[in-house]
Amino acid sequence: MQTGNLPEGVPHPTRSLGYQILRWGERYLVQPDGENAGQPWQFSVEQKRFILWLYAIDDKGKWLYDTAALRRSKGWGKTPVLAALAIIEFIGPCRFSHFDEAGFPVGKAVGLPLVQIAATSIDQTANTRDMIRGMLANSPAEVEFDLELGKERIQFRSGRPGRIEPVTSSSRGLEGARPTFVVADETHHWVPNNGGTAVFEVLDRNIRKTAGAGSRFVESTNAFNPNEDSVAQRTYEAYQKKPNGKLLYDCVEADSDEIDLKDEDAVRLGLKQAYGDSHWVDIEGLIEAIQDPRTSVAQAYRFYLNKIQESAENWIAKPIWDGLRNDDDPIKAGDQIAIGFDGSLYSDATAIVGCRLRDGKLFIIHLDEDPNDPLREWQVDTLLVDKRMRQARETFKVEWVYADPSYWQNVVGTWALDFKEADRDGRDIVYEFSPQRARQMVEAIERFHSAAHLAEEICHDGNPDLGRHITNAVTYEVPQGLLIRKESKKSRKKIDAAIAAVLAYEARGEAIADGRMKVRRRARIRTY
Repeated sequence: MQTGNLPEGVPHPTRSLGYQILRWGERYLVQPDGENAGQPWQFSVEQKRFILWLYAIDDKGKWLYDTAALRRSKGWGKTPVLAALAIIEFIGPCRFSHFDEAGFPVGKAVGLPLVQIAATSIDQTANTRDMIRGMLANSPAEVEFDLELGKERIQFRSGRPGRIEPVTSSSRGLEGARPTFVVADETHHWVPNNGGTAVFEVLDRNIRKTAGAGSRFVESTNAFNPNEDSVAQRTYEAYQKKPNGKLLYDCVEADSDEIDLKDEDAVRLGLKQAYGDSHWVDIEGLIEAIQDPRTSVAQAYRFYLNKIQESAENWIAKPIWDGLRNDDDPIKAGDQIAIGFDGSLYSDATAIVGCRLRDGKLFIIHLDEDPNDPLREWQVDTLLVDKRMRQARETFKVEWVYADPSYWQNVVGTWALDFKEADRDGRDIVYEFSPQRARQMVEAIERFHSAAHLAEEICHDGNPDLGRHITNAVTYEVPQGLLIRKESKKSRKKIDAAIAAVLAYEARGEAIADGRMKVRRRARIRTY
């Protein structure tokens, strides 16, 4: 179901440069991968229709649309379309020149092309850049236009001005550049806290300086999370305010707003509607992914059915967590454990969580929470936190500690020195683990989440505070995957013990991988 403003049918051949552009693209570009790698590139029917309307013109050769957004399901083919457009805007006939004698528009190349692949980080541009190089490598375009296919930039070997380049919030010269075309992939990731909205605002200002010459901005996105204020959300809201304006918004989603995700036939129909003519998509594989218990409802709707859904749902539902309770084998002094620490000073909570090595059993060692009492100026009792950590070392065989050093650098550093000195083998015990390092935290959260949903090598002692923090946590998406946070910045629902539990479970895995779960026996001298 088309829910954007892409017109029905296709524009008349006398009112779009797209027909010439499509012929050019399928002549000069190649399929970068798959069984048809190296063969001439072929656009799907839906991709062709988008391009035809993107390059639609009026009777004076002016664009009908000043900017465009392509919102489609994951795997539909958004990145290849943007890569092809980047190449076309670099060397193809992408600007109106004149009408021929028969009244058909004739395109010409940009004289000084500056095509920018924009994102919040250089890694986020990698997929589009790789696709561009793949479409050009050993293609007719590479030879005829004498292109130099660099890892980051595409330019002319002759030294002629013009290039395709990646840009991010940290790029020098981002402000003030004069791009002729900007590609923005996955703008649902472009949010205020990673600088994405600021990048967009700069690029928008830059594009407007040369808009009279035909410069434009095209973005692609999955269905966005309406809690994150992303660029994708802002674009959608702009389209809603002026649906007949000069923003081309191409969106196809499943027809029904409510789909029983356990009903294979209903899911299959929704996927076929959302993916249209993307024949390369494995619909049956997507059904399995949607019905995997580790896939949240919001993820299924947003990424596969292309429906806007909030991701503010519990990271781990209460029934799942309650089902992991194990009262049969209590934690005992002398047990080998790993520890996770997440600390605060004047707000939120500070938590120390233990995890037994042999079965992954989680338990609270210490929890200090802001009581939210307006009459009390609360702060964490740092001396008590230090005492509880040292008591844990004396009570249990602590094999590995992962600690978030934020606000606690000196204390964590002291623990590292003292725990190593107290260890009989002089091993390092305490390590810093910053949840701000997105990639490693995404991986740790995924391991914890998978173990909980599969009920494998993880359990807990039923502590209600730990359960409350775990079920308070909601997911949000970053380019590396899913992280967890409070349901809102001002929420009084704490999740610090959940973070500490993730670190403890990750520390357990490191300790086992390091061989520390082996029982250490002291050598005994025997006399005869």
